[in-house]
Amino acid sequence: MNANFIDYIKVYCRSGKGGAGSAHLRREKFVPKGGPDGGDGGRGGHIILKGNSHLWTLLHLRYTRHLNAEPGERGGKQRSSGAAGNDVYVEVPLGTVVRDAESGEMLTEITKDGQTHILLEGGRGGRGNVHFKSSTRQTPRYAQPGEPGKELGVIMELKVLADVGLVGFPNAGKSTLLSVVTAAKPAIADYPFTTLVPNLGIVAYRDQRSFVMADIPGIIEGAHEGKGLGHRFLRHIERNALLLFMVAADKPDIGEEYNILLNELRAYNPELLDKQRLLTVSKCDLLDDLALDELTKQLDKQLPEVDKAFISAHTQKGLDALKDKLWQMMNI
Repeated sequence: MNANFIDYIKVYCRSGKGGAGSAHLRREKFVPKGGPDGGDGGRGGHIILKGNSHLWTLLHLRYTRHLNAEPGERGGKQRSSGAAGNDVYVEVPLGTVVRDAESGEMLTEITKDGQTHILLEGGRGGRGNVHFKSSTRQTPRYAQPGEPGKELGVIMELKVLADVGLVGFPNAGKSTLLSVVTAAKPAIADYPFTTLVPNLGIVAYRDQRSFVMADIPGIIEGAHEGKGLGHRFLRHIERNALLLFMVAADKPDIGEEYNILLNELRAYNPELLDKQRLLTVSKCDLLDDLALDELTKQLDKQLPEVDKAFISAHTQKGLDALKDKLWQMMNI
């Protein structure tokens, strides 16, 4: 497992307590009975989430078990208010979903750079005794205490945000494709589960345009039940605009493999099937022209309503046409 990719953390958060109001009575040389002049307490610090497009993982929070904001300061004399406690800003990558650790309720998701969300508000500062003066109570000797801060355990989960997500069984050629069409350098080897964490890369397209492609760990049958990498990678698929299904050309029944992949997604979350998808047959350099022509006809008959592409990342055959097709589908 790549120790630098952390996509799940649990943190206990506590906002700051509000500062107490002041019960000060004005006392000056020539004003022996000046009345109340106690100021308000400052509010406690908030816990605030902030989206940062330069972060790709929750690694920086790996060893953070507690997030505590500062308390507000007490009110002072001469109606001076106490300072607010410093807020704690927690920067998270785009695609971070935050849930209540106890109930599982989703509290927020951060999808834009610079987006902020107050996770826990600090306690309000108490009012000073100046607020409690009345015609019948000229010198109140009390003030409000500050409100307590709030406490909450939260789970932060990262769901990778990308334009195109690569979906397929282990060793379908997803990492190889990503390494060829982007500057990403995923681990590549001829055995299953080389990819254990999502890899993202930027695909350069025509006229200086680009889009983000994510290589997501391979599916196995039963993944929706948690087998293999299970739910860990299926949640990453949720945050891709378009799904590129990859099946190697040397598989005995490409249509059947495609349907198994679809069934895993359907069992995990039926809404995933609402996304646009493209079946891409990889490793086509293993087939001669006649075999490729036969395969194309077979798949058109087997899966008539499915968009298809045929590529070889090794020889780069069909890659320009694939990028054209993806761009067209993303911009319909």
